[in-house]
Amino acid sequence: LALEYPDVEVEYQFVDSTAMMLIKDPRRFDVVVTANLFGDILTDEASQIAGSMGMLASASIRDGTGVYEPIHGSAHDITGKGIANPLASILSAALLLDISFGMKEESELVISAIDQVLKAGYRTIDIADATTAKENILGTEAMGEAVLKFL
Repeated sequence: LALEYPDVEVEYQFVDSTAMMLIKDPRRFDVVVTANLFGDILTDEASQIAGSMGMLASASIRDGTGVYEPIHGSAHDITGKGIANPLASILSAALLLDISFGMKEESELVISAIDQVLKAGYRTIDIADATTAKENILGTEAMGEAVLKFL
């Protein structure tokens, strides 16, 4: 796989060392390629650096075909409550556009819209903190609509 991406610096690490480095120096990593078993563990860990499992998209890719999904599960405990963070799902769609459909520009527009929403101070409850204005805490649908407005 590394030969297909000559511009990407490749470094091989054991999963325990990678887990430690994710905490110690997360900016060191741009792309992590690993088996699903280790990927599930590392993405859960990385989600806490990002602030929530609702923020991370994932892709399982083979021969150009992929499965794109948020790293979180189905979250049955919050189903129907309107409090799920939709950003990981939207970011998963951006990965799909880029990787499987070759629509990099459109993917970047989606990512930019999410960046703008967050820069404007909007948050879902899982990523809000004490400094987040109450009116900027959005539910699932409202966050999705906010992203659409910035597209």
